[in-house]
Amino acid sequence: MNIPKGPAFAQIEVKKSKFLAYALPISSLSDIKGEIQKARQEHPDSRHVVHAAVVGPDGGEFSLSDDGEPKGTSGRPSLEVLKGRDVTNVLVLIVRYFGGTKLGTGGLVKAYGDAVKAVLEALETEELVEKTDFTVKLSYHDHSPVRLLLEKEGVEIISEDFAEGVVVKGRCPREILDSLEPRIRDLTRGSGVLTRV
Repeated sequence: MNIPKGPAFAQIEVKKSKFLAYALPISSLSDIKGEIQKARQEHPDSRHVVHAAVVGPDGGEFSLSDDGEPKGTSGRPSLEVLKGRDVTNVLVLIVRYFGGTKLGTGGLVKAYGDAVKAVLEALETEELVEKTDFTVKLSYHDHSPVRLLLEKEGVEIISEDFAEGVVVKGRCPREILDSLEPRIRDLTRGSGVLTRV
């Protein structure tokens, strides 16, 4: 499975109706409501804000809404396109501005599906890798070499707390963490303490 690296946008037009499609990274289905509210505030004159979302390590959780479009013409086809793309932890919002011409059931299904396809083509993804949070307690003297090691290995540094010693909080894939533990011990002559959170 892949996850979004960041947001993406695409727009299509069908018989003067505009379909603005946004793909956003999310971590749970509870993130959806706030994103829909933001979209409604940014597009107060739009007719509909349809959504489809997939989350979870295997893409097993999902959500969809037709938002006033005829049942099954927007949310379901959007979700089906999304589920067919091997991407998870993603929310797609499609904002529709009505162009004056009714598209009919088949036209709506095609338009919403095409809008999702367009935004997914613009979406950059990366492989979903389970990451582990950790802390490392260090002396001030050992901070620089350990920080360089973490940066070299592509570890995400969440925070650094400088008090009696230094506490670095980070996140990285489990395999990298397994290889870092002995290297940090060596660099700090056994004084650096790595703890998995």
